[in-house]
Amino acid sequence: MDVLPAGELERKLARGRPLRVKFGIDVTSPDIHIGRGIPLQRLRAFQEEGHRAVLIIGDYTTRIGDPSGRSSERPILSDEEIDANAQLYLEQAKVILRDEPELLEVRHNGEWLSELSYADVVRLGRIVTVARMLERDDFEKRYRAGEPISISELLYPLMQAYDSVAVEADVELGGTDQLYNLLAGREVMEAFGMEPQVVLTTPLLLSWDGEKMSSSVGNNIPLTAEPEEMFGRTMRIPDSQLEEWWTLVAEQPPPAGDPMEAKLALARLVVARSHGEAAARAAEEHFTRVVREGQVPDEVPEHPLPAGDPVHLPALLADAFGTSTSEARRLIAQGGVKLDGDAVTELDLPRQRLAGAVLQAGKRRFVRLNEAA
Repeated sequence: MDVLPAGELERKLARGRPLRVKFGIDVTSPDIHIGRGIPLQRLRAFQEEGHRAVLIIGDYTTRIGDPSGRSSERPILSDEEIDANAQLYLEQAKVILRDEPELLEVRHNGEWLSELSYADVVRLGRIVTVARMLERDDFEKRYRAGEPISISELLYPLMQAYDSVAVEADVELGGTDQLYNLLAGREVMEAFGMEPQVVLTTPLLLSWDGEKMSSSVGNNIPLTAEPEEMFGRTMRIPDSQLEEWWTLVAEQPPPAGDPMEAKLALARLVVARSHGEAAARAAEEHFTRVVREGQVPDEVPEHPLPAGDPVHLPALLADAFGTSTSEARRLIAQGGVKLDGDAVTELDLPRQRLAGAVLQAGKRRFVRLNEAA
């Protein structure tokens, strides 16, 4: 974790008044995952000390698209998608944050950004030079590779920085990939005659595949995912990442001893934070029965068989579990598809063999196949 400039946070705290601590989230997808929850945990820590969390829902900046860490411009969502995501984000953020009026202020940056005139945007554009923008690692790589960089992407850090002016932030939190944007906030605040904010960055959580956790990639654990899914996904992390996950997610060192027990304890903690202790216990029982002991769950959802005989298994898997047919073919080839507990290698199966059977994909996905009514 970096706090910049050095000593500035201590100076602000010494004034003895509650600080306004800002954290902004663009609503690019309908969930907040536990990686994005790490700065929210830091925001909660400020709340516990009596400071005011200012949560910015980036409904307006989502329309521009944050270029941080991107090799291409982000796709733009519809207004309806943005509004729906914004509501879901707020509900999920409150899994971690204290929802009390004196400790939590929720703002949508469309409140002020939509009111900026062309002259206002030009004024912002004078604060930071193009040469300074191109010092960003992601912009520099794209520029050298001859890849397009839109003017809207260059404007994004200025728009996010203006949020800090609008809410009079004392501190801004963000992941390490947001450092440039957060420092831009300091420059813009100073240009508007305000005392610059302190910048506090938190490490990015790497997922079980070694990549940054991302909703678009699918290697994430949403804060409001079903308990069994949260538990199972947490158990996928390799032993080598246990210390990092315990430090960042649990904010404590991992327990000594068996890595499996440490992983189970972490999975219980992740589920309990979102759903409570009873849900965590039930999720662990499900994981033990289905994954560790290879049994079928007590409750299996029904799924109708498609028309035709024989039935093309990759298409059935794609429809039942929301995967692609190519992924389904790979899973079949790897022995990861079972019918009533027996591995299946055929791509086309007789309808009679499928009717009433339990179809399993991987370790945790099950459906019972039935004839459509």
